[in-house]
This record gives sequence, structure tokens and C-alpha cells, in this order.
Amino acid sequence: MLANTDCVKCHAQQPKEIEANGAAHKTQIGCQDCHTGHRPSSPNNIPQCSMCHDGQEHFKLQGCTGCHNPHSPLQIVLKGDLKAPCLTCHDTQNAQLEANPSKHTTFACNFCHAERHGVIPECVQCHKPHSEQMTQGDCGKCHQAHQPLVVTYGADTPNASCGACHTTAFQLLAASKYKHRDVTCVTCHQDKHKTVPQCSDCHGLPHAEGIHKKFPKCGDCHNIAHDLNK
Repeated sequence: MLANTDCVKCHAQQPKEIEANGAAHKTQIGCQDCHTGHRPSSPNNIPQCSMCHDGQEHFKLQGCTGCHNPHSPLQIVLKGDLKAPCLTCHDTQNAQLEANPSKHTTFACNFCHAERHGVIPECVQCHKPHSEQMTQGDCGKCHQAHQPLVVTYGADTPNASCGACHTTAFQLLAASKYKHRDVTCVTCHQDKHKTVPQCSDCHGLPHAEGIHKKFPKCGDCHNIAHDLNK
């Protein structure tokens, strides 16, 4: 009877891989748990992964060894254009991509997560920053990679970040002589991109009722919020 320690006498490379990156294939099983026989008496001694791995959509995929080396199973190499196989595990990302279509939805997953599993690229590898002051660390404050057009931001977002795209509004506000100049963009445009508040949300109805009836739009007298007429 052969023991697992006998396998290394002929098979040098596989035990080295197991020892370095075997994960559960190192700690929970041995060679003969998968290779239940040896050639020539067992001519088909390379098992199917589904012999152990079942119960999940990902385990139903064919061609496991296209991404996984069973002797270092978590060192995943991504070849070709892969999307459907990735999304059998990454449910959250799949839901975001489908619910919020963008160019990112059309790409293979490994267009961004290239070469090996777990690689998270910097946005600035593909996307030019909105301004020279912006770095990779700023991207995630407003954008999520799997739903990039759903722009959200915190109360501490500086006006300069908004002004990187909204140049005209930023310049008008900076040049204004009135109080709106000192108000952050996110004070009015709260929480979600493209939120446009009503002036009355902050100011109520400050004039006599007759004036509001005659001029129902604040901008009829006060111009736009970024360039007020007092």
C-alpha cells in the first residue's frame, strides 16, 4: 500500500505546489483522497473537481483547470475573456452591474482584474482624473467600480472635487459676493449626484404671499443659485 509520503518520491513538483499554496488541499486532504489509484491499473486517475466540490453554481462550470491548478487552487490564473464564470461567485458585483448599466457592464471581468484573481486595479490606469489634484484615493469617495454612474458622496466632500467636472458652477460660485459662496456644494446637492433642491428647502417662503404668486420661480428675480442677484 502506498502512503502520501511515497508520492513525492516520483512527483516532485506537485508536492512543492501543495506545500506552498495548497490551502485546504494541503490541510484537509492528501494525495490519495483525490488520486484514488495509479496508472496503469487506474488509467483515469485524475479526478473531477465535482467529486468534492458541489452545491454552488460555480462548481457546475466545466474546465476547472483553465483557472485553477488543483495543487495551488487559490492561485487563480485568468485567461481569455471571463465574465460568466466570475459572476457565479461574485453575486453582489453582478447585481450592481446589471442594475446600473455602464461601459463597465460590457467588459470582461478580467479586463480590469487582469492576469490573476484578487487584483484590484487603480481607476486612473484607464480613467484620467477629473483634475490634477485628484488621486486614486479620491475615486472611491464618489464612485463604485461596478456601478460607476451611481455617484454618491459624503458631507465632507470639498467643492474642488465637484468643480473638477462642474467647472462653470464652481467658478460662478467662487466669484459670487453672496452667502452661497461659503456653502459647500454637498450642503445643497446632498447624498446623491444630480440632486437639485428647491430654494424653499432652506429659505422657506421669505416674501409676502403676493410676491410668490407673481414670481413663482425664485430665479425670476435671484438668477441661479451659483450666481445670485441679491
